[in-house]
Parts: sequence; structure tokens; C-alpha cells
Amino acid sequence: MPKAVTGEEAGRIKREALGIGDRRKHHTRRADPLKAHAKEPDMRHRLYRFRFYPTEEQAEQLHRTFGACRWVYNEGLTLRRTAWDQHRVSVGFAETCRALTGWKQAEERAWLREVSSTVLQQSLRNLDQAYRRFFEGAAKHPQRKKRGRSRDAAVYVRTGFRWAEDPTRPGTGLVTLAKQSQPLDIRWSRALPAGTVPVRLSVTRDRAGRFFVSTLVAERTAPLPEVFVPGSRTPRAVGVDLGLASLATLDDGTKVDHPRLLKRYAEKLAGLQRELHRRVKGSKNRGRTRQRIARLHALIHDVRKDLLDKLTTRLVRENQVLVVEDLSVMTLLRAAPGRGRRRKAGLNRSIQDASWGELLRQLRYKCEWYGRTLVIVDRFFPSTRRCSACHSAGPKMDVSVREWTCPECAVAHDRDVNAAVNLRDEGMRLYWLVAAGLPPGRTAPTEIRASELLEECLPAA
Repeated sequence: MPKAVTGEEAGRIKREALGIGDRRKHHTRRADPLKAHAKEPDMRHRLYRFRFYPTEEQAEQLHRTFGACRWVYNEGLTLRRTAWDQHRVSVGFAETCRALTGWKQAEERAWLREVSSTVLQQSLRNLDQAYRRFFEGAAKHPQRKKRGRSRDAAVYVRTGFRWAEDPTRPGTGLVTLAKQSQPLDIRWSRALPAGTVPVRLSVTRDRAGRFFVSTLVAERTAPLPEVFVPGSRTPRAVGVDLGLASLATLDDGTKVDHPRLLKRYAEKLAGLQRELHRRVKGSKNRGRTRQRIARLHALIHDVRKDLLDKLTTRLVRENQVLVVEDLSVMTLLRAAPGRGRRRKAGLNRSIQDASWGELLRQLRYKCEWYGRTLVIVDRFFPSTRRCSACHSAGPKMDVSVREWTCPECAVAHDRDVNAAVNLRDEGMRLYWLVAAGLPPGRTAPTEIRASELLEECLPAA
């Protein structure tokens, strides 16, 4: 494999073959290190998302901004690919920013000057982060963005917008984006922390044509008061068993119904898909039908997210320790070979509709925010077929078996409730194992994973 070209030869190739200018601006100025936004330990970045209704002029300008961001991302990707494939020269974020200056100066690309330069630079920064994740092995190689398939988004840093807080309603105000003269008509569903200025704004448009602005602010999140079992100093714990018959089953027998949104709207979705198939490609009627399908999917997404938000918030507020099972959702979604392929496809749709991954993600960050402990039990722990009364292991059961009786102690069990009780007991065992090894004055970590605990703590014990 040829070696990478560096030094003066790499600079010459960048100038002559790739059209990347030299670093002339600020070359005599001392570079100051970047400063983090959240300096204090109890300060964290939090994202607030609001819907806004742009005017026709604002919508047109945002439409051009989304297209310019997409074009700059693709052009930067092509430049970096060409530099490495043809010249073995590595091009980073700084070089793509200097190339952006040349792109904007060309007469045939004068439309780039109608978009804020900071927004275009953020698009190149997103490309650089995508390459970084690729080199770390956490993602695939970056791909080109396509209109209609990629998400329409633009990121405005602090110099790309104006913020004026409303003194009568602290936490709300007027947001005016760069290259726009009027503030956005934002629906403030809740207020930001009073007196704070957003660190960054992200403007997006979904497939249904709705515009959203996401504000990133640095705020101080106070942990919730500790919750104990009445009459003792034992932290209150809850075992949560995720399933398809019920979305979540708690150890006290409480069951959260599965909304089955995809099944509820399956007939309507199928009708709209058939209608879309009959429309002529490129016609206005086809576009209207696509909008109706997008709005229906947006409704399903909003209802599901609202349910998960309320469920996870309630669990975190009422309990000090939350115990779940380590689920590999991607493994569960693997297609089945042979004759059971169609049945497995239906099961996969139900798993995706349940959105277990999103539920676990919300539990993780909410436990970190509010001082709770999330215990993740190993996925091979026999929570279902283990008797919660005598702890004897029962036989393997089919998914269709919802109730069973222990052959050792003759106790009748509900499949999901028994699993939740076993998860709670195993989670508390791991919790006390970690708590016993902590120095005085230290609190339990916000996340305890059984797989890591078995590798680090148990052999030493």
C-alpha cells in the first residue's frame, strides 16, 4: 500500500491539484485552546426542541440553506476521497474550510454566499466527525447525502443567530437566524432556564414538512431526593421486564400496555401506500400522498415518544434503583431463514414498534441526570424460567406460555411478573456488591453493568 504524502509535497498537491488555498489568515496569531462550555461538574448540556412556523420568505431561505449544507457536505466528501484515492494526501476539516472559501468565490456558485458561512462550516465539521467515527470503527464510511432521503438540517453556532430573552416570560424570547431579518415564530411549549443563552441551534425539517428548532443550553440539573423503602434506609428498587405482550412489566405486577401503533394504523398505511403506487411519478398528487404518509408516520413517532417519555420519567422519579435486562435489539431483529421468515418478520415489526432501545436510552440519561442508579443485568441471566420464590431453575418455555407453576415449590407465576422480580433481586445483589466496595462518602454510580462487574469485581472477591 502506498504511503501517505506529507510535508511540502502534500502542500503543493493541495494547492495545485485540489485547489485548497494556503493558511494565510491569522497565520501570525497565537492559537488559543478551545474552551469547554460546561466547566462546573454539575453543569451539563441539554437539548430543548420546539416547533416553529416560518413565513414564506423564511421557509424559502431555509430551503436554500438545507440544500447548500447538503451540497457542501457532498463536495467536502468528494474532495477528501479524491485527495486520498488519487494523491494519497490526507485532508482534514481545516483544509475543507479553506476549500469552501474558493467554492464561494466562484461565480457559478454565488448562491453559496446567500447562506451563512458558519452553517456551511458546521456541515463540514459534521463530515469530519463522520470520518472520525469511521476511523474509530464506530460507523461506516460517510456516504453522500441525497435530497428527499437525507434529513434537512442546519446547525447555527452562537455567532449565527441573535437571542433576545423576553423579560415578561423568562426562558423564552426572540430567535433571529443569520441571513434573516425577522425572528422565528416559535411555539414555546416550555421555558428554557431563565437567564441562559443557547449555545447552539439546530433547525430541521421532517418528512411531514414540519420545522423544528433545537436549542442546546448549559444548565445545572439538580438530582432528585433519594427514595427509600418506607421505614428503612434501603433504596427503593424496581425490576422492569420488557416484552411484547406488555411493553413493560414491573415487579409489583403493574403492566404497561403495548400501544401497537404500527398495527393500529396498518390498514391506513397500506391504503396510502397503494394510493402512492398508483400515482404518476413526479406528479403533484404523488407528492400530496407522500405528505400524507409522512404525516401519519410523524403521528406514530410522536405518540410513541410521548409514551416512553412519560413512562421513563415516572420510573426514575419513583425509584432509586432501576433494574433492566441487557437486550441486544439488533440480534433480536435478525431475519430467520427458511419457512419461518414471514413469522419472524412480523415479530421484528413488533420489536421495532416497541422501541426497546429508545426506552433504555432514556433510562440511561435520566438516571445520570437525576442521581439514580441503572443496573443492567446480563442477558443470559435466566429471569423467565427461574422461580422467584425458591430460586430453582424451571424448564425452557415457549413464548406462548404466559403462566407456569414451579415444579419444586408449586407456586404459580405470571411469566413477566416473575421475570421482573428476578431482575430486581439480581439487580439489588449487584448493587450491594458495588456499594460495599465504595469508599466512605461515595455514592453508587449511575450505571452498573453486570458484564463489566463480572470482569472487574468478582474475580478479586
